[in-house]
Amino acid sequence: MLEYNTGEKIMKNSKAIFAVVAVALTSAGPSAAQSLEYWGEAGGWDVLVDPSLGDGCLIQAAYQDGSIVRIGFDLNVAEGYLTAFNEAWGDIEEGASYDVTFALDGEIYEGTATGMYLEGVPGADIYFDSEDFLWDIAARQTMELSNANGVVMTIDLGGTMVGLEAALECQDENS
Repeated sequence: MLEYNTGEKIMKNSKAIFAVVAVALTSAGPSAAQSLEYWGEAGGWDVLVDPSLGDGCLIQAAYQDGSIVRIGFDLNVAEGYLTAFNEAWGDIEEGASYDVTFALDGEIYEGTATGMYLEGVPGADIYFDSEDFLWDIAARQTMELSNANGVVMTIDLGGTMVGLEAALECQDENS
């Protein structure tokens, strides 16, 4: 069962925080990088390149509740994704599908998440093919992720537009 967590973004001007997050998120999996390449920082998000996803660029942030969130582009399948990990989400089954709901500043979207583990940390991988959804995330201030058991995570999306614009610039450079 996923548990309720709230979180505020941890600003990552510190190389130490980046190093911890990068090490925690560098094993195999559908949206888990073999190794992430640091590209820059924008809007409080790290901008990274994931060679395992066709050199897709992504933004990544760590939150005070222990959640690590990625939003990016998987060029292998030409889709966007949102992936979240949190040690507290212990009952996720690898490869299982979960119906999820996103509330972006109260506007509801529905989707399907795939359960995954990255170096023992449970997470959910959510792919989408709508550019509109990507920009809806970027334009909002808060995102609440829920499953059948209730709210799983609530995060501050401040700086996401700046971060995703930088990810697009990164993608242009890597194309």
